[in-house]
Amino acid sequence: MCAQKVIISCAITGAIHTPSMSPYLPVTPDGIARSAIDAAEAGAAILHLHARDPATGRPTSEPTVYAQFLPQIHAATDAVINLTTGGGLTMTIDQRLAAPMHFRPEMCSLNMGSMNFAIFPLAERPTEWKHDWEQPYLRGTKDFIFRNTFGDIEGIIERLGKDHGTRFEHECYDLSHLYNLAHFVDRKLIEPPFLIQTIFGILGGIGADWEALAIMKSTIDRLFGTAAEWSVLAAGRSQMPFATEAAMRGGHVRVGLEDSLYIARGRLASSNAEQVHKIRSVVEALGLEIATPAEARALLALKGRELINL
Repeated sequence: MCAQKVIISCAITGAIHTPSMSPYLPVTPDGIARSAIDAAEAGAAILHLHARDPATGRPTSEPTVYAQFLPQIHAATDAVINLTTGGGLTMTIDQRLAAPMHFRPEMCSLNMGSMNFAIFPLAERPTEWKHDWEQPYLRGTKDFIFRNTFGDIEGIIERLGKDHGTRFEHECYDLSHLYNLAHFVDRKLIEPPFLIQTIFGILGGIGADWEALAIMKSTIDRLFGTAAEWSVLAAGRSQMPFATEAAMRGGHVRVGLEDSLYIARGRLASSNAEQVHKIRSVVEALGLEIATPAEARALLALKGRELINL
């Protein structure tokens, strides 16, 4: 489906990059809140949120930590709050669901298949590590399988989707993940409209190649037709080129420090808002308009901010 307006999602901190990689990566509750609010003011309609241990910056699933920044974001902006169900790379399914089940947000991410999720090459870059957990955390992904079985996915759909009215950012890291999603659509466990977030450039998933983007888009069109809203994120240096291509092809875009720490070659982004401003300028230069949070809610049939537990 061609986008009526382009939804900009911003992934604020994630669970991939570690504090030593950039002084601008928000890790404290106040830092995450400020960064998210600034991104929304810059034009992000959806805020994709993880939590970090305030002392160490390590990813955490504790609802008590989320509670230190979600109310601030909710009070200061109308943006859609989208919580991760991927959590951190070593978390169990129950840990990954702890915050979403408590806060019952309008949206959650939902990974559509198990995969080798490998970020171990980051551990070998010349870095002065601030915390002793960072390098082992990254190196451990050489032997890590990110678990998202059909049973796991169905359970998340039932517990969050059916019970609490949460809709999903369906994260598809490979072509097979689109077919996994089609399985759930065929069973009517997922009903349109739904957002497909195609992800490029993670080692273990589909590469950041133009041919790969074209194949993913044509497969979405064939499997889902007008039922799906399509968005793109690409890791690292491919972030802005792939987001630009997505907008040109009628899709939505995702940026944020979860996906790339940079704003240009060799230059760290100073904030999430800086990345939002950049992709917004690109989208508007193409003659397209960005979606407001209200327009994003209408396009994705979200339940509304008044129905989340904040």
